[in-house]
Amino acid sequence: MDLNIQKEEFSYAYLYAVISAAGYSFQKSSRPTDVGGIDIIISGIETEYSLYPPRLEIQVKSTSTDVVSEEFIRYPLKLKNYNELRKSKTLTPRLLIVVLIPENPDSWIQQSEAELCLRHCAYWMSLQGMPETPNTDNITIYIPRQKIFTVDTLKTLMQRIETGGAL
Repeated sequence: MDLNIQKEEFSYAYLYAVISAAGYSFQKSSRPTDVGGIDIIISGIETEYSLYPPRLEIQVKSTSTDVVSEEFIRYPLKLKNYNELRKSKTLTPRLLIVVLIPENPDSWIQQSEAELCLRHCAYWMSLQGMPETPNTDNITIYIPRQKIFTVDTLKTLMQRIETGGAL
């Protein structure tokens, strides 16, 4: 398998693990939705306190390039993707999730009878409402390192969506 496709599939597996552990459904987008910048749709079940069932659209990027600084993940995002994610008026909130993966595929997973460890980490950011850019090809996104995409983070984001709050 091509290494870039392998990275993409690994990033989906990583996110699937987090999403399912949080109790939400994971749907890989169809080709037309993917062309529109949405790779994964996360959805939950409506509760008695819901304004509507929570739903979140995700654009996933993966990299094994060294993009980590002391405070940020620096990811060069294509301008097309940036513009899709920064729209201020969307029915469903959208996030960029960047999954960091070791360079060597042999290092991606460590497993034993006791655990399955997926390496390294995923970071998230909402770009909704971000300004236009004069850039013509890409723009570097700075994601604070505290924005790790965890089970608890996802639950909090979905609860905010469910009650009409902002991300």
